Amino acid sequence: MASPQASSQEIAHKTAAIIARPDRTEVAQILPGLLTWLAEHSYKVIIDQETSTYITDQEIVPRPQMSTRSLDLVVVLGGDGTLLSAARVTAAVDVPLLGVNLGSLGFLTEVPLQSLYSMLEAIAEGRASVDHRTLMQVQLLRAETVRGSYLVFNDAVVNKTALARLNTYDLYIDKAFVSSYRADGMIVATPTGSTAYSLSAGGPVLMPTVNAFVITPVAPHSLTHRALVVPDSVEIEILMRSEEEVAYLSLDGQPGLDLRDGDRVRCRRSEHQVSLFRTGTDFFHLLRTKLKWGERQD
Repeated sequence: MASPQASSQEIAHKTAAIIARPDRTEVAQILPGLLTWLAEHSYKVIIDQETSTYITDQEIVPRPQMSTRSLDLVVVLGGDGTLLSAARVTAAVDVPLLGVNLGSLGFLTEVPLQSLYSMLEAIAEGRASVDHRTLMQVQLLRAETVRGSYLVFNDAVVNKTALARLNTYDLYIDKAFVSSYRADGMIVATPTGSTAYSLSAGGPVLMPTVNAFVITPVAPHSLTHRALVVPDSVEIEILMRSEEEVAYLSLDGQPGLDLRDGDRVRCRRSEHQVSLFRTGTDFFHLLRTKLKWGERQD
């Protein structure tokens, strides 16, 4: 007769990953109940190294290696930054993410902690809403050499350093020259990223379902330069021209990569998407509650 442990292993045919923000003490309180629920619903669980700070006896898989596993569910415990990281490292396996908000804004991780188990039950019963979000593939080119290729969920930002003067950025759309920008920087944002840095720089808000990118100059020298919305089927290229060689490329708000005069940043839509479990609230409700847009006056 098989042991209870062996039977449990035979039943488990799904894999869930837990990715957590390391500096949130409530993670330690959440994990025991979450692991119990996942075990009761036949999930094998893997965790990232950050989560291993709070729990033992679980298989640890570093975030960059998560995409090597066949995953059925990713539970993200943290804020929007943690979800951005999770989205990038799991995009290749097309697994839906459940973002549980332990941060402040929670624009992407919209599920509050008190709704964790009701959302998990909805997922188990096939009732949970799922949004599919665009990812952007960003390449950094030096001469004709690709120096790096990256998946981006929110935005790619080419910017000057704090002590530098204005740089010049030449913008091309499908190889066609658009304009030269004298500015602090340039932002290429996905619809999801339109409510991040691009918005604070004067860019428009795009609904997440719009098939477009927005290109927003940061503090442009010319008052006629404004944000530009383009189809996400195009290839966007920014050529940096700077004698000072003091600029950097930042992806989803991560520490920047140094740029030189003549470097090019090429952006196109990725073949991968991010799938997010949602509470069912519409996008405009999020704008009212998270960005403090006005409520209707009856």
